[in-house]
Amino acid sequence: MLRIELLTKRHDRKGFDCGEPALNNYLKKTARQHIEKGISRTFILVDTEEPTSILGFFTLASCEVVTSGLPGKSGRIYPAKAQAAKLARLAVSTHQQRRGLGSIMMVEAMQRTLAVAENIGIIGFFVNAKNQDARKYYEQFGFIALPNNPLELFLPLNSLKAAIEAADK
Repeated sequence: MLRIELLTKRHDRKGFDCGEPALNNYLKKTARQHIEKGISRTFILVDTEEPTSILGFFTLASCEVVTSGLPGKSGRIYPAKAQAAKLARLAVSTHQQRRGLGSIMMVEAMQRTLAVAENIGIIGFFVNAKNQDARKYYEQFGFIALPNNPLELFLPLNSLKAAIEAADK
């Protein structure tokens, strides 16, 4: 059975490889330090039959955004700067790719972001796509590219709620 949990010392970070050295290095060298310092939270996907083996991970953080760069009406309805959540990283082990695990983690990240929004208030969810393929991946969840940076994407809070409702069906 698959489970998502906070990264701890007992998880095998050294055994993880997603094919992207920067993501691998973050998980192996930085993620736990950021958790301990309160900078971000990294969650891992495991199979309960092998609970120390990491199938994938995602990192959530808060951020402040300049709203004038937001698409459509969003740039006009918020103050000049506003708080948001950010999907800082998302990766799936090379041995587990193309099996839908990224989508499982994405929905979990969106649900956690919605819980944050309900408790402290944020305008939405951001992600920086690594490339055009990643951009297309995030767009299927409703993310919208920012006009001045097409690899930076925004999911307004209302769209976030709708995406979670659609995923639950």
